[in-house]
Amino acid sequence: MDSKRRPNPLFLPAAGLFLLLFVLPMAGLVVESLRTYVPGRIGSAEGAPFTAANYAELVKPSFAVFFFQTLRLSLAAALVGVFCALPLAHWTARKLSPRWRTLAIGFFVTLMFLSVLVRTYALELTFGAVGPLGPALRAIGISTNSRGYIEILVAAGLLHYIIPMSTLTLLATFQNVDPRLTDAAQVLGAPAWKAHLTITLPLCIRGILAAFLFGFTFSISAFVIPMILGKGRVLFISNLIYTRFSEIANYPSGAAISVVLFVLAMLLVYVMTHLVNKRWAQ
Repeated sequence: MDSKRRPNPLFLPAAGLFLLLFVLPMAGLVVESLRTYVPGRIGSAEGAPFTAANYAELVKPSFAVFFFQTLRLSLAAALVGVFCALPLAHWTARKLSPRWRTLAIGFFVTLMFLSVLVRTYALELTFGAVGPLGPALRAIGISTNSRGYIEILVAAGLLHYIIPMSTLTLLATFQNVDPRLTDAAQVLGAPAWKAHLTITLPLCIRGILAAFLFGFTFSISAFVIPMILGKGRVLFISNLIYTRFSEIANYPSGAAISVVLFVLAMLLVYVMTHLVNKRWAQ
């Protein structure tokens, strides 16, 4: 065998950790999702027969609402986050001096590592029903207890993480694009906006996709944000999984929901990556 194709032994520790911490737990989750649930027990009974009932119940409208709600808000938050991060990343990479760029990067990193619980309650206390903006919102006809407003509040909580994460991802992408390309297009008569749309954005498309996928995967797995800001009316699949595992101890059902969520996320990531690579193949 060619020495270049032989597996590097240095990868063995990482492969072993991946097998131990990801593959085996996921395999156990799949097996548990196929077990029969026995009411009154914590998890499935030992030697319980296999069944597909845990997956069959997920096609019911009550479960479909959770999946649709999670995917809809996650996609919307990821798209808005990337849209807001694009000018921030471009401004940081192109307009700031090295010193101010370092400070801006530090600011975005600090935002990412700020406690999710702290920022979520900060949003709730500011924009919630008892917040200082509550009377002003009600004065202009916006009910802070309406479903639409709660969905916007949950999306705002997701954007607290998505925007700095997407900005940092796109920052490196913009730095790798030669600014002389857009300068040349403008010299040849193209407006600045058209030069960016036809040159900068196509060259950054893979970075934009990566930023979107980071935001989307974070959103669909969010737990604290919808639990606090959703007020029991807007809940994500992660909240449903928590309820199945902790409150009613229906481990097979919780495992089935987890597996379906994982498959849907991986499928969406694969489809979007395939479409982008096919459209902008180099």
